[in-house]
Amino acid sequence: MRALLPILIALLLTGCSERFDTDQTRLCRQAIPALNAPDARITIDRATNGPRANTLRILYHVETGGGPARQRMIDCLFAGEGAGLQRGALLGVAVDGRPMNDASFYLLRRFYLENREEPPVDPGSARIDGLPQLPPGLAYALQQGLSALPSAAIYALLASAYALIYGLTGRIILSFGEFAALGALSAVIGVALLVSTAISTPVSGLLVAFVVAMLVAAFHGFAMGRFVLRHLERASGQQMLIATIGLAIALSEYLRLAQGPDLRWLPPVYNEPWPLARSGSFIVTATPVGLALAAGGLGAALGLVLLIRYSAFGRAWRAVSDDSGTAALFGVNARAVHDRALILACAACGAAGVIVTAIYGGMGFAGGFTLGLKALVAAILGGIGSVAGACLGGLSIALFEVIWSSTMPIEQRDIAVYSLLAVVLILRPGGFFGEGAIAPRQV
Repeated sequence: MRALLPILIALLLTGCSERFDTDQTRLCRQAIPALNAPDARITIDRATNGPRANTLRILYHVETGGGPARQRMIDCLFAGEGAGLQRGALLGVAVDGRPMNDASFYLLRRFYLENREEPPVDPGSARIDGLPQLPPGLAYALQQGLSALPSAAIYALLASAYALIYGLTGRIILSFGEFAALGALSAVIGVALLVSTAISTPVSGLLVAFVVAMLVAAFHGFAMGRFVLRHLERASGQQMLIATIGLAIALSEYLRLAQGPDLRWLPPVYNEPWPLARSGSFIVTATPVGLALAAGGLGAALGLVLLIRYSAFGRAWRAVSDDSGTAALFGVNARAVHDRALILACAACGAAGVIVTAIYGGMGFAGGFTLGLKALVAAILGGIGSVAGACLGGLSIALFEVIWSSTMPIEQRDIAVYSLLAVVLILRPGGFFGEGAIAPRQV
């Protein structure tokens, strides 16, 4: 059954191969100016399926030299959906029903569409007239801050997962990154099952992705607590650490067998850049999906903070965190609190995996290891026993990464993040909201 999973995903995605994503539609539009006069005024009418499979047709009007508008069309042939990096690649172009020859298409793609120094103009993009003017430094900082929002949501959710468990047990679970990878794969499977139905829309796809990923991650987290962690309740921290490292390796191998060595991708939706401000020719942009998922992820992290602060479960969590023995005397079931906290933590990891997949396209079976380590740095930075501090630590790591990436060599960014962990452990082991020592407070 597990061996049939990649085949099932491929078949389901093939069934929606003519539902072109926004990147493909934008690439096809960007080819239009090169096929018309330099002073032509182009107005996009609509996009539809072309005369053959995997062909996108765009109808548009063009005005040249004050003459009457003339309707034209362009057909873009794309590769079918798949798991590789060349999925959905542009294979050919036809202008007004006449296929472009191979030499012309190669020149169009190689020296126009793939020109990174002067990116092609998108005639269907939003108008930039009337955008507020910003100083260059402020515009660049705003763009970097907007780019950091999804990472901040991801790190805040994963760091909260670490804090939920460490605050109760004083133990670090090193498999939360793999639970994010599990959520990513579950999201792809959920969307693949949805696209075969009549209710398939981008919004319903994202909702199904979150629901499926959180449920699958929570179920696996409950199983981890019942069959692994419960038997290690009285184990030392070193034993727990070794056990969870082994569990992380097992989960990673489980994901490799389930999805194969290739990435499983979600088609990009709602990623058309919105122009927000400008500084000369530099345009500050943000994508709707990036803003929405960042807001949802940060809202979920804030919800965990409020849950711990104001709910009955939060009061029980704080009581067990302070002194489980005394809490038991007052009728608090410490084991039930542990189970609920673990389910919440793994569900948060599953949601983080969906954000990674929806924003960056996909997440491999081994992608959770680095993500989990960075989230651990964030949790320690904020105070690993505090959910609020862990969320703040996630924001801080995302801000640190974006500042480093914009000012220093990006290939050294991960080294800098791990070095920051060493500095924090030396100078302030308890983080922002923790105490001076990383060990839990003795009551």
